Amino acid sequence: MYWDQLTSYQIDKLDRKIPVVMAVSATEQHGAHLPLATDRMIGEHLCKLLHEALAEKVLILPMIQVGCSEHHLDFAGSLSVKHETLLGQLKDIASSVVHHGFTNLILLNSHGGNQAIGQSFFEVFGYRNQEINLVFTTWWKLAIEELKALNESGRGGAGHAGEFETSLMLQIAPHLVHLDQIKPKENQPTFDWAEGDMIYGSQASYFRTMKQMTPGGVYGDPSFASKEKGEEISQIILGKLKAILTDLYES
Repeated sequence: MYWDQLTSYQIDKLDRKIPVVMAVSATEQHGAHLPLATDRMIGEHLCKLLHEALAEKVLILPMIQVGCSEHHLDFAGSLSVKHETLLGQLKDIASSVVHHGFTNLILLNSHGGNQAIGQSFFEVFGYRNQEINLVFTTWWKLAIEELKALNESGRGGAGHAGEFETSLMLQIAPHLVHLDQIKPKENQPTFDWAEGDMIYGSQASYFRTMKQMTPGGVYGDPSFASKEKGEEISQIILGKLKAILTDLYES
C-alpha cells in the first residue's frame, strides 16, 4: 500500500504493526548514459515490487527524491541538500509515522551519499524511540555475496552508474538508457586501500569528488550491464526485503 494513496480514515483502520518503508534517494548525474532520476527510479522500483508482493502487509511513504549529492555538483543538473537538512527531514517524517502509532519502520536507501546521514538518523532516532523496531539499509548492502556472484566487471566495476545500476535501469526504463554513450571504465586510480565500489568496500575512506574519481561521472563499467542481470538483481533484493519486513511484522 502507498501511504499517500490512502485516505486518513483508511490509515486509521490499519494494523499498526504493518511495516512502513521510508525510501530515500537522490537526483544527480549518472554519466552520459543514465538519467538524473536513476537513484529515485531504482528506489521506486524496489518499493513497487514490495507493494506487489506484500499487498496490504507493507505501507510505503512518499519517496525523498533529493539527497546528499554535493560531491556530484561539478556535473550539470545534480541537486543536493545539506546533511543536516536531510537528517531533519528523516527525523520529522519518522516522528509523524511514530505519532500515528506505527511500530515497524525501515529506511531504504538507494544513494551512496546518503549512507552516513542515514546511519546518524538510525542511531539518534532509534535511541530516542526504543519502543519501535527501526531498520536502515542500502539496497546493495542487503545481498553482497549474491551480487558478487553476478558481478562480471570485477572490482570497481559495480560503482556509480556502473554494471549494476545500468542493469537495473535497462529493466526499469530502457528508453532512458543511452546505449551509444556507454564507455569503458574510467575510474581514476588512487591508493590501494581506498579502492572500492558497491560490493567491494575500501579499507578506509579517502575523499575525492566524483569529478576527481572519474572524468565522465561514471565510476564502474556499464558495458557489462544487461536487462536480464537487472531482473536478477531485483528478485534478489526483493527476497531480502520481504524477509526483513516479514520478520518485523511477526516480531
